[in-house]
Amino acid sequence: MTMSSFLKLVEIQTKVASMIPFFLGTVYALYRFDNFNLKNFIIMFISLLAVDMGTTAVNNYMDYRKAIKKHGYNYEKHNAIVKYELKESVVVATIAILFLIAVVFGILLYINTNLIVLILGVISFAASVLYSYGPIPISHMPLGEIFSGLFMGFIIVFISIYIHIYDSNVIFFSYVNGILNLGINLKEIVFVFLLCIPAIIGIGNIMLANNTCDIDDDIVNKRYTLPIFIGKERALKLFKTLYYIAYLDVIVLVILRITPIVSVISLLTFIPVSRNIKIFFQKQTKRDTFVLAVKNFVILNLIQVFTIGIGIIIKYIF
Repeated sequence: MTMSSFLKLVEIQTKVASMIPFFLGTVYALYRFDNFNLKNFIIMFISLLAVDMGTTAVNNYMDYRKAIKKHGYNYEKHNAIVKYELKESVVVATIAILFLIAVVFGILLYINTNLIVLILGVISFAASVLYSYGPIPISHMPLGEIFSGLFMGFIIVFISIYIHIYDSNVIFFSYVNGILNLGINLKEIVFVFLLCIPAIIGIGNIMLANNTCDIDDDIVNKRYTLPIFIGKERALKLFKTLYYIAYLDVIVLVILRITPIVSVISLLTFIPVSRNIKIFFQKQTKRDTFVLAVKNFVILNLIQVFTIGIGIIIKYIF
């Protein structure tokens, strides 16, 4: 397997969907809690990237194995296994190595933090596998947008915050004489969830755009996704409406001072995002317009990361 075929197999360009939430959580931990743990940051980065690449490879492998329609862009051009004529044994070995790396570094992260990270890590790992594998993979159901949005847009952000503040009292527990006591700082959890809404929506809309582009192929391949259940017209309306909710949330974040006042700059991204929405409404194809959903996610959420970073600089200077 060459480097180019490997990068295509794991669709390296889509890793922004996990890396941006990771960096969002990191800057938020530094901005709100004044904490940053470099060792945990590096360990989680490696584990997260490995599991994300492994999940994508599994998804492409299962699409290759279960495909009924074996011609067209999605099969012959989009799937690396077909395009580069990769051996199944090599693909399976690659997936195993990626997941092994993810597990090893995940365990290291748990050792450096506490049980909460282990529990959330195990749940996330199981969800990533079940997303593409099993009798009825999550990606083949109308739940893909919800699962991908919540796990990648919220759980990743939360863990990337928690690894820096695990010894604080955001979530705390004790086990004494057979009694488990668990405490949660609801205010901080709600704040984190509000912070994550643009990421949750952006990632969910990437999946929604992907499934909208693939409606015809998915019907043939018996993948019953959300756009198939609600129809293309309603899927497009949902696609647009969710972005409006994301921008309303940006305003709420600034008003509640969850993010710095400079984060209001993020609202300017509505101009290019709105333009991309209009283009996607005109044509929905994997080849031409799917990438617009990825661009929208990057535009809004990367600016959020940068503005919170600016807020950190202002906070420490003044």
